[in-house]
Amino acid sequence: MTSRIREFVLPDVGEGLTDAQILQWHVSPGSPVHDGMVVCEVETAKAAVELPIPYDGVVHELRFPEGTTVDVGAVIITVDTGAGPEAAAPAAGPPARQPNLVGYGAAEPARRRPRAAAAAPAAPPALPLAKPPVRKLARDHGVDLAAVPPSGPDGVITREDVLAAVRPAAPAPAPVSVPAPVPADGPQDRRIPVEGVRRATARAMVASAFTAPHATEFVTVDVTRTMRLVRTLREDPELSGVRVNVLLLVCRALLAAVARHPEINASWDEEAQEIIQYGRINLGIAAATPRGLLVPNIKDAGRLTLRRLAEELDALVSTARAGRTTPAALAGGTVTITNIGTFGVDTGTPVLNPGEAAILAFGAVRERPWVHKGEVRPRQVTTLALSFDHRLVDGELGSRMLADTARLLEDPRRLLARS
Repeated sequence: MTSRIREFVLPDVGEGLTDAQILQWHVSPGSPVHDGMVVCEVETAKAAVELPIPYDGVVHELRFPEGTTVDVGAVIITVDTGAGPEAAAPAAGPPARQPNLVGYGAAEPARRRPRAAAAAPAAPPALPLAKPPVRKLARDHGVDLAAVPPSGPDGVITREDVLAAVRPAAPAPAPVSVPAPVPADGPQDRRIPVEGVRRATARAMVASAFTAPHATEFVTVDVTRTMRLVRTLREDPELSGVRVNVLLLVCRALLAAVARHPEINASWDEEAQEIIQYGRINLGIAAATPRGLLVPNIKDAGRLTLRRLAEELDALVSTARAGRTTPAALAGGTVTITNIGTFGVDTGTPVLNPGEAAILAFGAVRERPWVHKGEVRPRQVTTLALSFDHRLVDGELGSRMLADTARLLEDPRRLLARS
């Protein structure tokens, strides 16, 4: 049967992404594939994503090894769609999984037009072997990796190889006497490549901290009634089967306060010099995951019943911890909660999620002596911290927003109004 080689390019799996790192191949040359079958897993700057192939046939070639960072639009795998099943060699490695990628259409593999630099030739030369951080270093210094002699094992180009290519050919300056490092017990220092989600988070936090003028206010709250309500709701038949915890009611309180102060549900458009005030509240929840900090959000959370909010919150956290958050779930947040209390931390100064006007930090709930009805009694107390973009939110609005959230947690009966 006549061969017909089809190329599959790395698609734009999230708005504005330009590259992704290949985490794992699930097929090898000679493996049979079918339309919709997951062939690899990649990590973008936002999340880990599984890629299904839109062809039936046999894998002809894998263009990049695992660990390589690839530009959107580059050909990553070719498939012989003319080869019959008898042409397939036994597949190496683990069996392929069925696709579970949300919002990705196999029939349209690339939504963005590939960049000119990303187009691969019909018969590409052997790719220089180098880890993603080394490739980035080479790009930053304009070094052609194909011209760099490798010194690492198995012909891998190292960081030192790239730096050697950057240094001028002039004689090295006279050596400077440097004191020897002080010996210390314990493991040796090591360098950890910063890629994918961690790299994106670092860049976003730096951009947020040095772009938006942050202001933070704090309030200490008696949440004894809220904690009592949590116990009551866990016994409510209407909430059977969903996780009910204090974070759920903090989310509900914040949503109610935002609804009363819609000016805080906004972002700053620097280019247009305009404030964008959003009609819907997309509630972000900061989640610590094995890949780094993610902030997926619950779309239109202000319109949800208490049960639906609980279901969405549970699904969001579980998906994030499993490393399966989609780029769509990370986009479009308008206000965020970070639950630092889960780590036993009382309070902190949270950094805004880029593009948002406010973030609420919820601290640990502790039993403390508290004046209640004229007497000092043991009460359950927490501290809330609200950081806001001072271009959008002045001190009065921030104070009213934080005070309203606190009052709702002190007397949470109104949180059930739309349950």
